[in-house]
Amino acid sequence: MAGEWCDCTLADACRSIDYGLTASAADQEVGPRFLRITDIVSGHINWNSVPYVAADDESTAKYKLHDGDIVLARTGASTGASAFVKNPPPAVFASYLVRLQAKPEFDPRFLAYYLKSDDFWAFIHGVLGDKSAQPNASASTMTKAPLRAPRKKNEQRAIAHILGTLDDKIELNRRMNETLEAIARALFKSWFVDFDPVRAKAEGRDPGLPKPIADLFPNSFDDSELGEIPKGWETGVFDDLADVSSGKRPEVRHSEASSEANVPLWGGNGPMAFVPRALVEHPILLTGRVGTLGVVFRITTPCWPSDNTLIVRTKNETAFEYLFLQLRQIDFNSLNRGSTQPLLTQADLKVQPLLLPPLELLAHFHAATRELYRRVDKFHVESRILATLRDTLLPKLISGDLRVKDAERFVKDGD
Repeated sequence: MAGEWCDCTLADACRSIDYGLTASAADQEVGPRFLRITDIVSGHINWNSVPYVAADDESTAKYKLHDGDIVLARTGASTGASAFVKNPPPAVFASYLVRLQAKPEFDPRFLAYYLKSDDFWAFIHGVLGDKSAQPNASASTMTKAPLRAPRKKNEQRAIAHILGTLDDKIELNRRMNETLEAIARALFKSWFVDFDPVRAKAEGRDPGLPKPIADLFPNSFDDSELGEIPKGWETGVFDDLADVSSGKRPEVRHSEASSEANVPLWGGNGPMAFVPRALVEHPILLTGRVGTLGVVFRITTPCWPSDNTLIVRTKNETAFEYLFLQLRQIDFNSLNRGSTQPLLTQADLKVQPLLLPPLELLAHFHAATRELYRRVDKFHVESRILATLRDTLLPKLISGDLRVKDAERFVKDGD
């Protein structure tokens, strides 16, 4: 049966509360990873994107991050944001973060989930008040947050285990998607940027491809406005393979019930809200037209692209993945025609230079990458479902409204 709960403060649950290292981040591997606020705002830590820092042995030891640490943002718009540190590489944390280390009688991951709770955020908003210019809060202030926790550590662990299992699967899906997308990008680069099969044939080497595909690559190059391209291939513009149009402002009728609004409304930064019906039913590529330039989305489900986006519809479905990866290579800043805010026109995107490989080769590329992206989409959907379940359970479990019975089924006895 669930046991009694105790009331204390976050500080009471911590054996150590520390500010981080003041230093400058570096892209080069000059020392340990350097965790900053920007690296935790998504709620998880992608160590591959965390920069490095030149830190001496003393600083590295003092600010080193350990498995089970919690980091908490103390300044800026993300004040109160946090992340649980799990099996980190050699890493230290920056000065605008606070590191929390749990006392032995508290489970650190339970505390990490408390920091995601409505109770903690209500406290943070009360502390910040109307500090809209540059919100900030000291470590001592933030850790005065009232905490309610099971007295038995096993019950804390059981709660953290339930929520953590969901988050661990979401994180596994994210890493799987990174791998799948990296495979697609590598194949695109090999075939259509580096032309590895052409170079192999030119040097008398086996390109390592099935003969029907290898036969579509020549063994020499021609000069073109795009530089060196495989002999016999053509160049053109985006308009040769796709239709480009602008999104539209959604037509939402006030008489329609909100429960009917289940179609995502997309802007230049991604989904913004939901509307009652779709403007587009078939797969499209989407990029920002006004405000946000440079982000490209693959959308394979019904949606409504807003009027600050450009819609790219492929004229041949076999070019879908090829055009997606080509769009991600464009320097959109060079196409900006805006004065007060970024602007990308249909006309400019339509005439962007484009390599036109044989359609038969694009069909093979489509066949090779379509399943990769289908798996990516499947993992995205699964992660959204898991996140919804986690967000539903978290406030109930953390508050004690939903009790975990027989905690020993989830965790082992003892520390």
